[in-house]
Amino acid sequence: MSDLIAKTAIDRRLADIVGPVIEGMGFELIRLRLMGGKTRILQIMADRPDGGIGVDECGDISTAVSAVLDVEDPLEENYILEVSSPGIDRPLTRLKDFEMWKGWEARVETTELIDGRRRFKGDLAGVEGDEVLITLEEGGEDVTIGLKFDWLSDAKLILSDALITEMLRQKKVAEPADGQFDEIEEIDGPEHDGDEDDEPTPETKH
Repeated sequence: MSDLIAKTAIDRRLADIVGPVIEGMGFELIRLRLMGGKTRILQIMADRPDGGIGVDECGDISTAVSAVLDVEDPLEENYILEVSSPGIDRPLTRLKDFEMWKGWEARVETTELIDGRRRFKGDLAGVEGDEVLITLEEGGEDVTIGLKFDWLSDAKLILSDALITEMLRQKKVAEPADGQFDEIEEIDGPEHDGDEDDEPTPETKH
């Protein structure tokens, strides 16, 4: 599993549990993060293979994932489960994402310094083997470089009016809102306001 989908050991363990459930429902796991804090938050991003997941489908995934986590019981503490769409400025977590979104502007970060820098911003130019190609503006000229996928620590599309228009045209999302999710909270657990970009749907207790 790509480290961009699930970075830490516990993230990868959880992804191994919930990934097959999500895939069995006809969706794909885009990203999973277990966030710390007074009450832990398990954030899951999922999508259809061709894009276009809705709030109701996020709710269905929440129900299924919650059920399998109750059985497997990988987390001892109470936690809040958030299932969301990737949003318009979606994270790019799989090699195929960089080919799928070829031509769109993205921000990419690497784990180590590459030519003295870790952050790169430019237009995606697809993939070549195990490398992500990105076109940067250097000295007034466009230069395309290759970054090995294994070098990447983070990558996401840059939100723009053009991207919103294209996503809506392709019906990739139901509406121009980032982070639609269905939230499931542990019984008697503290309330959570969610990420500032998220627009929560009614919570379901379990």
